[in-house]
Amino acid sequence: MNIADSLRKFNEMRQKDNSSLDQLKANELDLFTKIYQEWKGPDQHRMGTYKAIPRFYYKLPSEDETLLQKLREESRAVFLQRRSKELLDNEELQGLWFLLDKHHTPPLVGDEQMINYADFLKVGDKAGIKCRPFFTATVFAKLLQNDPYGRISIMQFFNYVMRKVWLHQTRIGLSLYDVAGQGYLKESDLENYILELIPTLPQLDCLEKSFYSFYVCTAVRKFFFFLDPLRTGRVKIQDILACSFLDDLLELRDEELPKEVQESNWFSAPSALRVYGQYLNLDKDHNGMLSKEELSSYTETPFPPLAGRYRYGTGTLTAVFLDRVFQECLTYDGEMDYKTYLDFVLALENRKEPQALQYLFRILDVQNRGYLNVFALNYFFRSIQEQMRAHGQEPVSFIDVKDEIFDMVKPADPLKIALLDLINSGQGDTVVSILIDLNGFWTYENREVLVAEAPDEAEI
Repeated sequence: MNIADSLRKFNEMRQKDNSSLDQLKANELDLFTKIYQEWKGPDQHRMGTYKAIPRFYYKLPSEDETLLQKLREESRAVFLQRRSKELLDNEELQGLWFLLDKHHTPPLVGDEQMINYADFLKVGDKAGIKCRPFFTATVFAKLLQNDPYGRISIMQFFNYVMRKVWLHQTRIGLSLYDVAGQGYLKESDLENYILELIPTLPQLDCLEKSFYSFYVCTAVRKFFFFLDPLRTGRVKIQDILACSFLDDLLELRDEELPKEVQESNWFSAPSALRVYGQYLNLDKDHNGMLSKEELSSYTETPFPPLAGRYRYGTGTLTAVFLDRVFQECLTYDGEMDYKTYLDFVLALENRKEPQALQYLFRILDVQNRGYLNVFALNYFFRSIQEQMRAHGQEPVSFIDVKDEIFDMVKPADPLKIALLDLINSGQGDTVVSILIDLNGFWTYENREVLVAEAPDEAEI
């Protein structure tokens, strides 16, 4: 008997049966149990087979499964909308602040209001269900410092709540661009997010719309350079939220952002225009790409260059290093596009960062062995010596430089410098600069003189 016949028989029995309601429910339960066992199979039959393993993977709908894709998109939109409604809005945050202010715990120490755990719980009871996740012993313990009365700062707690709300709001906002719904963004997804974010950032009002695509490319490259070092073509939303880049980007909402802050912010209009302007200046034939000759071209500058300044177009990067850049990095008919140039700039301007050192280490590892040996160091330093001769300087002995590099890095193997050795030493940027940049080598060689000539902070 199939399920349909069983149900039909049960309905007939239900109409004819004059038994009590309890008996009817018992018969219904028995029939449900029987039907369920027929569908799932008895436990003893399923034991020891793959059917006992719950399904944990559901294949994403393919491009031709339009209906399933629409269903998935709609369900995700409904889910994100529901999660968004669970967050505190501005009015509810204001109400929470009034409650905290009303229930602060004396005595007042300075200008900062404090609250003990008992009053903290009282506020939690009155604040409503949305605030309940914040009023826990764990949160209170996280914010507890050295107050003699066992209290926490009301302002610190409120800032904690606002930060959490902002993170959840941003997570939901980024998830709307997660086409696959797998918790990561592809390059095109992040480009769409930043493009739609531009009109909300007053500091970018000065940008022409024709420059938007170049700005978006410049901004997105920083996320992918640092958050996708393996070049998988995607970054986790969780990693985007955990790093400071999104904070830097949203900092441009401040209409009164100081000029020096803008210049140090990669996402600011002046910074983006500077990088793109450098690219255009190097592109001598105006074909939108950079050849090795264009990247190594320079204008006449006095030697030694200004300490600590890394410019492209001053000829201080060695020819051997640039040769390796064009060998290892993505090029088109031997020329570098803007995205590849951005990776190049990010690596050279952030030489202390592990991702930048990974990029530069791959170029320095000329034998592709996974480590730098004496041969690799000498291969690059010879170009530094040639540049010194070209500027009328007496070349420094490689033996001395090699010994200093190994002393700085202190690798696990005394004859090999691995990437991890370079990162853990804290001297990776110095070592790289010595090998690829005449300016960096000159700065290292004259470090004692530069320190002596630096103005005393007390005198400034």
